[in-house]
Amino acid sequence: MSELVPGGNTPLPGGPVSLRVPGAFDVSALVTDDGGKVGGDEDFVFYNQPDAPGTRLRGDTLTVDPARLRAGATRVTVVVSCADPGTVLNALPSPTLRVADAGGRALARFTPPRPGPETVLLLAELYRRGGGWKLRALGQGYADGLAGLARDFGVEVTDESRPEPGTAPAPSARSSGSAPDDGFLDLVNSARAAAGSPPVRADSRLVSAAGAHSAAMAAARALSVETRDGVAVHQRVVSAGFAYLTVGEHLVSGPRTPAEFVAYCLRTERTRRTLHDAAFTHAGWAHVTGGPAGDTFWTALWAVPLTPDGLARTAAEVLTLTNRERAGA
Repeated sequence: MSELVPGGNTPLPGGPVSLRVPGAFDVSALVTDDGGKVGGDEDFVFYNQPDAPGTRLRGDTLTVDPARLRAGATRVTVVVSCADPGTVLNALPSPTLRVADAGGRALARFTPPRPGPETVLLLAELYRRGGGWKLRALGQGYADGLAGLARDFGVEVTDESRPEPGTAPAPSARSSGSAPDDGFLDLVNSARAAAGSPPVRADSRLVSAAGAHSAAMAAARALSVETRDGVAVHQRVVSAGFAYLTVGEHLVSGPRTPAEFVAYCLRTERTRRTLHDAAFTHAGWAHVTGGPAGDTFWTALWAVPLTPDGLARTAAEVLTLTNRERAGA
């Protein structure tokens, strides 16, 4: 049996696997494609909608059969929240994920570091790699609750309160994307267009990583690339499932709106250069208000995804620069 740490992964056998989280927690799951988007209502599995193709939730146990997931599904993100909506995660013992195969044989266990004041934790994800599936441990706190998390994965939540048993499910999927609809992307792409740079598009994995990092900064009341839980913003990006060739970030406190944030980034050459960088193709952003002063902590992530062609180009550039230095010596 594998004992996992945040960011660690292990291969899964063929067939169904069960993922159990005992304790005072609700287990949920989001089924997404390579772009991190849900495909419809049935892709959000939670206490009031416990069944989806290839996914079944019974009590504290989620069963996933990768071969029976909907067409195009390449990732299942396992989420835990407090069974009592008024409770924060750090008021409870850290959840422990126990993973077993169809015969009940233990495959992996993961207990993340004690969460902060968040109410939702991205605990782990199953993801397709080549012809098989793997499990990655995450352990990322999320500040905006289960409804906010669902929105960031592309689910439109019509009622943020926990439904009574037997009522219709609250969320329904929207097809327009998974990023917050706050005007941020329009402002960013307008500024990039003015500088002659192509637009960036939102990526839900980057949005998730940005939300987790903003929450951690707000909890610590300090801007930092690495927060007091020992996790750096770049680790959050990788743990969210976004393999990058290049990544940049803006970590800012103070602006209250997307317009104020973009204005701040355009103010100096250093921050403007990242916003305008023509190489970036994907973005994710979030802001969390915390602390007695009510400061707003922003994380904006800009990235180029890792591809075979991009890796080959980068390797060629490294070789050229290396040989240039060698020739000079």
